[in-house]
Amino acid sequence: MRYGFIGLGNLGGPLALNLRRAGIPLAVHDIDRGNARPHEDAGAAWAASPAELAAHCEAVITCLPSPAVSERVLDQLLPALAPAATWIEMSTLGRDVILSLAAKAQARGIRVLELPVTGGVHLAARGEITLLAGGEPDLIQLHRRALDALGGRLFHMGPVGSAAVIKVITNMLAFIHLVADGEALMLAKRGGLDLAQAWAAIRASSGNSFVHETEGQLILNGSYDIAFTMDLALKDLDFAMDFGREFGVPLDLAGLTQDTFLRGKAAYGGGAQSTGIVRLLEDALATDLRAPGFPARLE
Repeated sequence: MRYGFIGLGNLGGPLALNLRRAGIPLAVHDIDRGNARPHEDAGAAWAASPAELAAHCEAVITCLPSPAVSERVLDQLLPALAPAATWIEMSTLGRDVILSLAAKAQARGIRVLELPVTGGVHLAARGEITLLAGGEPDLIQLHRRALDALGGRLFHMGPVGSAAVIKVITNMLAFIHLVADGEALMLAKRGGLDLAQAWAAIRASSGNSFVHETEGQLILNGSYDIAFTMDLALKDLDFAMDFGREFGVPLDLAGLTQDTFLRGKAAYGGGAQSTGIVRLLEDALATDLRAPGFPARLE
């Protein structure tokens, strides 16, 4: 089966390379041709447009930055895709958005698999990122080889729309944990502790989290470079707050975290690294959270 991949940015780029490493025939497209060079070097074919890519593929994967971009690209794909082809959407979308776009695709005879991921760019590059699937079970089996190449563990959450809910939940938790980790590290610093030792102690404690193990290292390095922006964090927190209102769940911590990220965007810009939200506390207290021996980027 020949796959197409559209969106070769921080996340999509490593994911598409995983397909080529597995020997899967692949065509690629991105708004920036330069992003495609590593993929062409790995044997992928370049397509000049989404429509050109779709005309030669039985399945098209998209990994794009916003719902508006996903819809625009889908509109270009649909006239060129053959009936019974599959659209695999890996972008983080709201549930209502993916349901609307899936209905549009299905009306043209295109099958849809919703497949957001979680775990971070470093795990995507290692082929270990977690896949969250929404769609018909037989579609997962049909594309099992590609899914195994894309990532590690796969959780089938139910029909299309269900993966969007769990993806937003996981991201909401990650941002809450990030703000809390910054506060914890600041307590350690102002309490006179060695930050490297404090990080290690927390990692081995009941207070540990995936965010502490990963982004905590980038805070201590000072790079904050998680390849995820304040704007993207706020997009996901908006989705979470929408779900809270829809499902009647008061999201007090998520609301406070959203307010914190709004302040972070005002201070540092929407394109700043989301991990840099900890800078609000560092700047307010004129106290940095640096420690030697921590990486600038996660490998």
